[in-house]
Amino acid sequence: MQKPFFTPLVLALVGASTSAQAARNDEAANLPDTLVTATRSETATDELATATTIFTRQDIEQLQVRTLPELLKTAPGIDITENGGYGKETSVFMRGTNSDHILVLIDGIKAGSVTSGQAAFQFIPIDQIERIEIIRGPQSSLYGSEAIGGVIQIFTRKGAQTDQPSISFETGAGSYDTFTTSGTVSGKWRNSWYTLGASHLNSQGFDARQPTYGFFPVDEPDRDGYYNTGLNARAGHRFDNNTEVEAFFLRSFGKTEFDGTPNKTDFVNQMIGTSASFDVMDNWRSTLRFGQTQDEADNFRPNGDFYSRFNTTRWNATWLNNITLTDNHRATLGTDYRVDEVQSSTRYNESSRYDVGVFGELHSRVFDNHFLNASLRWDENEAFGDSVTGNFGWRYNWHYGLSAFASFGNAFKAPTFNQLYFPNYGNPNLKAEKSTSFEAGIAGNHDWANWQLRAYHTDIDDLIAIFPVENINKAQIDGMEAEISGQILGWRNSLNMAMLSPRDRVTNLRLARRAEQTLSYDVSRSFDAFDVGAHILAQGSRFDDRTNLNEVDGFVTFDLRTAYHIDKYWTLSAKLNNLLDKDYQTVDTYNNAGRNFFFTIHYNN
Repeated sequence: MQKPFFTPLVLALVGASTSAQAARNDEAANLPDTLVTATRSETATDELATATTIFTRQDIEQLQVRTLPELLKTAPGIDITENGGYGKETSVFMRGTNSDHILVLIDGIKAGSVTSGQAAFQFIPIDQIERIEIIRGPQSSLYGSEAIGGVIQIFTRKGAQTDQPSISFETGAGSYDTFTTSGTVSGKWRNSWYTLGASHLNSQGFDARQPTYGFFPVDEPDRDGYYNTGLNARAGHRFDNNTEVEAFFLRSFGKTEFDGTPNKTDFVNQMIGTSASFDVMDNWRSTLRFGQTQDEADNFRPNGDFYSRFNTTRWNATWLNNITLTDNHRATLGTDYRVDEVQSSTRYNESSRYDVGVFGELHSRVFDNHFLNASLRWDENEAFGDSVTGNFGWRYNWHYGLSAFASFGNAFKAPTFNQLYFPNYGNPNLKAEKSTSFEAGIAGNHDWANWQLRAYHTDIDDLIAIFPVENINKAQIDGMEAEISGQILGWRNSLNMAMLSPRDRVTNLRLARRAEQTLSYDVSRSFDAFDVGAHILAQGSRFDDRTNLNEVDGFVTFDLRTAYHIDKYWTLSAKLNNLLDKDYQTVDTYNNAGRNFFFTIHYNN
């Protein structure tokens, strides 16, 4: 199955590149050209060796995605598995690393469950998101634990910063008795600004799982519903001396149903934080940030009886200093402190731990068009001790729109509370999982297209196995990513492809639940008052077990969308997902949505 799938991927990439050469690309000027996640300070993307992807609010609305996992599927280097429909357990794999090898930040505050080690992507309300920055590759030298595969930073809605209040409202309905509504109001008064937003998604869903037999049989032919209410608030003020203070808040709560025991979860995910930025000197700006994230879940049996409770909290504090040394050299120095806590119906052997980290990063321009990034960090984790990580990146931009880049870095992942302290299961002697990665590539920014090609190699040691919990596994991941975007006869085209070989270095078997080939293609165009677009996602097969005996077939899905701009305030949108009604799975026995549609009406003033 793999070879037939591999060939269309390559042919599609070559075909798109050839066609794009005959056209010009006028969208480059609209692309975001700076980001903060890669260096913890605002940096131009063409000065970085790091692989990056940025989604703006405009992208979210144009693609008409209803959930965060639906958006992330379109990003290069990301593979997603889902245990059913809306609100079901979602795992995100970046460049073939484990699903708990991704650091997730919300407005600079570290999120995610400290028991499972993963963020609940399925519960983060996409209507409350302003921007997403994705950094692929090791980032522990800036952020500490969990950033073996990379970092996903989510920025909540800010809205328009105008004296006149800006109001947006959207409501929609679609298949599986799904209804959504959301609204945001934002603005500023003198040197102060504010944003308030709310959203709600309610779906009756479909049967999340096929009947299964064996040690844990499941046979629940029902509809597994989901509802999620999201709230977002932000307020800030800039003083005359350029000091800024800001407070921000994001909360989602609701219920999700699934098949098994338990089969229902009441959840709460919340982030609250505050920050203050001020000038120490003309060339030195300092930022203090404090925050807390919560991941709470109450689980219930099929008869409605209480089953279990897992509430986790992360307290975060950061002191960040950005210092301009010269016109060509900038340093970032800082420290992070975090306390993780667990309160649950299961009594863990330990209920809290701390982590403190100190880091420094240097961004330099040398020899005219050469850019260097070097970072170093020391962490002390209460569970396993010290860890030192580093990263070095180089990029060279030629005068003809061509660039070359290379980087090296190492990273680590602290064991989770479940792996360390769960009664009769955890192992308090576990060591951190550790990795080393190399990456190199070339890119081009031309009138006819923008493109890049990257290859990477990652070794992971002390991987944690289960039953029993031990540091015994080793993994090797080799991969390639290709991206190209351009305009052909007025049609905007974007194609990305990923090929990887994620292997257990001892058994040479493929790591579970990773597809070795992925292709994502999006095309769109505007016709006066109408917008039209289509998206194709193709993935190869994957194995659902470590022994590579249970194979899940690959698939191809087609989505269509259109929007009609009634006037400058009102827009009608429609989207048809899985046009060919493909019956496919990403996790064995767990269903995905068949052909489905959604209509929305949007107001923005």
